[in-house]
Amino acid sequence: MSETPQNESTDSSDTPDFEAMTRDIAEVPAVEVIVTVAVNLMSAAAVKLGLTEEGDKHKDLDEARKLVHALAGLLDAGATEVSSFHAAPLRDGLKSLQLAFREASLVPDEPGQGPGEKYTGPVYG
Repeated sequence: MSETPQNESTDSSDTPDFEAMTRDIAEVPAVEVIVTVAVNLMSAAAVKLGLTEEGDKHKDLDEARKLVHALAGLLDAGATEVSSFHAAPLRDGLKSLQLAFREASLVPDEPGQGPGEKYTGPVYG
């Protein structure tokens, strides 16, 4: 009888089922993946901009800038892949985040230099 080393787990529930995860993701349409990622970026950016109930507790404009910029890049790259039905509200949300960033900044960026404006062009209120 052989012994299982102590550092090896014998409980298969501790390890992720990568085959099941692959099957699950294979069934999700690309548009849904893109929209889900965009919504997650929007939510994270809103938190970092201090737009949640907890306000300034999680506010971090440097992190928000990165998230808004990534969101703008995703929407720019994915614009032709998602329908107007999905793209329009995502673009509206992006613009709202860009305006919120401009408002939250002590020294606002020049028009066209704010987060994501490389992709969207200058954003004005």
